[in-house]
Amino acid sequence: MAELFDFTNHSHRRFNPLSNTYVLCSPHRAKRPWQGAKEELKKSDLPSFDPKCYLCPGNIRATGDSNPKYENTYIFPNDYPAVRVDQPDYIEDTEEIEKSSPLKAKLFKTQGVKGKCFVICFSPNHNLTLPLMSVEDITSVIQSWRSLYKDLQKEAQDGPVKYKYLQIFENRGFAMGCSNPHPHGQAWCLDTIPTEVDHEIKNMTNYHNESHSHMLGDYVQLELKERERLVLENDSFIVVVPYWALWPFETLLISKEHLRSIKDFTEKHNKDLASILKKLTTKYDNLFNTSFPYSMGIHQAPLDGTDEEKNNSWFHMHFYPPLLRSATVKKFCVGFEMLGESQRDLTSEQAASRLQDLDGDKHYLSKIN
Repeated sequence: MAELFDFTNHSHRRFNPLSNTYVLCSPHRAKRPWQGAKEELKKSDLPSFDPKCYLCPGNIRATGDSNPKYENTYIFPNDYPAVRVDQPDYIEDTEEIEKSSPLKAKLFKTQGVKGKCFVICFSPNHNLTLPLMSVEDITSVIQSWRSLYKDLQKEAQDGPVKYKYLQIFENRGFAMGCSNPHPHGQAWCLDTIPTEVDHEIKNMTNYHNESHSHMLGDYVQLELKERERLVLENDSFIVVVPYWALWPFETLLISKEHLRSIKDFTEKHNKDLASILKKLTTKYDNLFNTSFPYSMGIHQAPLDGTDEEKNNSWFHMHFYPPLLRSATVKKFCVGFEMLGESQRDLTSEQAASRLQDLDGDKHYLSKIN
C-alpha cells in the first residue's frame, strides 16, 4: 500500500497571497538534534525607573534633550532618524545618464526619500512590557497610534512633504536588536510606500479585481470556519498562525470587518485591540516562560494614496518572533532561506496548537509571584 502524504511529516510549499511567494515547510526537520547557537537568557530584573535610561520620564537623552515627566504614552521625534525632512531633493538627470551609460540607467536607480521618525514610549514604567500592562494602558498606546496617523495624514495634505505611509512597529527584546529595554515602539513616516507594504497592497488589489472581494476578509472567514490555526478571537479581531507562516510562532492579527486603517477605529475597536494584544503577548511569554522577543508591525491604508490603494487595504498586524524550540534556541534565516526561498521546520497548525493551549489571561510571572 502506497504511503499517504502527511502534512506533519512530509515537505511541501505553502503560498503566501499577501507577498505572492512560497514558503517551504519541512516539519520532519524539527526532530533533528540541536547543537547550534543558543541565545543567552537574560534575567528580567529591571527597576521601574532607571536614571540612566534615555526613555524614562524626566531623564536627559543622548542628544541633551530632556523627557517630560510623562504619566502614560509619550511620543517624540527620534533623535537618530532613518529619514529626514530637512535634506535637499535628489534630482537625477536621467536623459544625461542614459546618453552616457544606458546600462547604468537600467541598473543603478536611485530615489530620494524624506520623512519623519518617532519613538513611542508605551509607559513611564521602565520594567513593563505589553503583556504586563493593563488593557487601559495598552488602549492609550493605540489611541496614540491613531492620533499620530491622523495628524500626519493632515500634515501630508497641507504640508510641503506629501507623506504617503506611516509604518508603526515594535522590536521587542535584545534578540531583535532592541537597544533599550524601556517599553517602546517606533513609527517611520515616508513620502513613499515601503516595498513590503506596496507588494501587499498590489496583491490585495489584484485579488479584489479578480474575485470582487477582499483577500483578508475572505481569509478571516476561512480561518473562522476551519479554526485549526485560530489562536484568539474577540468581537473585532482574530489572531491566527497564518497558513503561510515563516517564523516558528508567527501570528497575524486581522480585523474582522473592513477597517482600512486605524483611523477607522471606534472606541470599541481600540479596547478590543488592546485586549487581544495583551492576551497574545501573554501567550507568547508563557510559551517558554520568558519575555518573548518579536518584531511587530501594523499594515494599513496609506496616508496618501489612490482610492484603490486605500479601499483595498485591510488593517492587520504581523508578529515575527524568532524563538524556535525554547527560550534560548532561535531560528535564523540563512542559507536556503537567503538564496532559495523561505523555510520553516514545523507546520502552522502545530505552532497554532501550541499557542492555543497556553493561558492568555495569567502571565507566568504572576503565577510565580
